[in-house]
Amino acid sequence: MRLSLLDRSRTRAGEPDSAAVRHTVERARRAEQLGYHRFWVAEHHAVPGIGSGAPTVLMAAVAAATERIRVGSGGVMLPNHQPLVVAEQVGVLAALHPGRVDLGVGRSLGFTAPVRRALRTDGTDTFREDLDELRAYLDGSGPVTARPRLDAPVPLFVLATGKGMAVAGDLGLPVVVGGPVLDDTPAGAEALADYRDRAGERAYVVVSLDLLVGDPDLALPEAWALAAARSTGEFPPLEPPDPDRPLTERQRTTVEGALRRTIVGDEATVAARLDALLTRTGADELLVSSSTFDRVALAESDARLAALLTEIAGQQGW
Repeated sequence: MRLSLLDRSRTRAGEPDSAAVRHTVERARRAEQLGYHRFWVAEHHAVPGIGSGAPTVLMAAVAAATERIRVGSGGVMLPNHQPLVVAEQVGVLAALHPGRVDLGVGRSLGFTAPVRRALRTDGTDTFREDLDELRAYLDGSGPVTARPRLDAPVPLFVLATGKGMAVAGDLGLPVVVGGPVLDDTPAGAEALADYRDRAGERAYVVVSLDLLVGDPDLALPEAWALAAARSTGEFPPLEPPDPDRPLTERQRTTVEGALRRTIVGDEATVAARLDALLTRTGADELLVSSSTFDRVALAESDARLAALLTEIAGQQGW
């Protein structure tokens, strides 16, 4: 079982955006020391709660600040980019950091209509075509040659739910899944089974979720931010946890739903819920996407989780 981190450069109330970006690089250094397999960054544009919208630029900073850990994107949103440019950007990174670069791609558009207009996206679904084109540039079979040419293609992952999982399966690509797909429901089980049927021996499932080892209140800031986003249309910076924070009924429902999908608590609690999740999904890798307001508590959670997975792996022979 591989253990990896996804850091979205979450901003905090009262801090400049630049602090979030610098913290991402610092967290990557610690993750390498703790033995994490990958460290990925994300793409979100013009979102107050996220400090970086340029994943390949941030990947370069993370790769330069580390020595061994794999560095990637979770992910680059293909509707916002020309496939050739994406292939060239990750190709440069892979040439500078051989054997360490991954490329996770998704199909999401901008968070709001003004952002979508700014990105020049028209909403047309060309994900499969863009993905095929990107793969061709990565493996050298495209209509033009993406440079630098590499000895081996950069590993490609698909961030997906539903239809996207079928596309990943048909292409035999690793898939990164989260949200409703991980729920203990027939629909989630069927989606994973369909992916594996399509991908065959090349199936590889990365489970992405919020997970924190520590006080359960650590999960509150992210849940509140999600509730605020659904109420106002704007995803805000993280704020300190306040269990008595006033919420509308709609916000309370959103917070409760987010907390149900978050694994949080002491080592025994986390181990039990993780065991159930991994057994149910048959995951090959765990990609932890946790955020919380308290940076010290987040660092402690990363360390405790790494130690816990090492212990579990030894017990179960992973």
